[in-house]
Amino acid sequence: MSKRLSKKINNLSRQAMIAAIYAVLSLCLSAISYGPVNIRISEALVLLPLFSFHNISGVTVGCFITNLIGFFTGANILGSLDIIFGTFATFAAAICTYLFRKVRIKGLPILSVVPPIIFNAVIIGWELCVFINNGSFSPVIFWAQATSVGAGQFLSCGVIGLMMVRLVENNKTLKDLVS
Repeated sequence: MSKRLSKKINNLSRQAMIAAIYAVLSLCLSAISYGPVNIRISEALVLLPLFSFHNISGVTVGCFITNLIGFFTGANILGSLDIIFGTFATFAAAICTYLFRKVRIKGLPILSVVPPIIFNAVIIGWELCVFINNGSFSPVIFWAQATSVGAGQFLSCGVIGLMMVRLVENNKTLKDLVS
């Protein structure tokens, strides 16, 4: 096997692993991963693009699988809407995380934490607003939902995600696994 093919297989395996971890975490914690109280702990993985551009695909596929399974099992109250828009929110956040990867404040990638919080607060907040308000938009409901989702994202990315980043940066084996 050529070195180039081996590297591609290794990268594909890493992305499959990230997608699987994202989906398993979300589905095991489905009670808080879907719905108005939305704390998707697996969203901490959206910070993995700090280590490699390729990790964007792993977290995006993981989110897609999570939303798809949530739709088919009825766990995801947002249904098919979340398969499209929820996955897009994670994809866009992962890209921005990658773009801001070199911006550090006291050694922490603080700016990379902001896009997952904002994208999910706005997009998932909008989804929940439309769902709760029977298909129509209400600014009051939107801001309440966006604030709730943003708080969950802050916990997932701003707290757990930053702890994960620090753990990966200080552990050569983990860093090799995601780089």
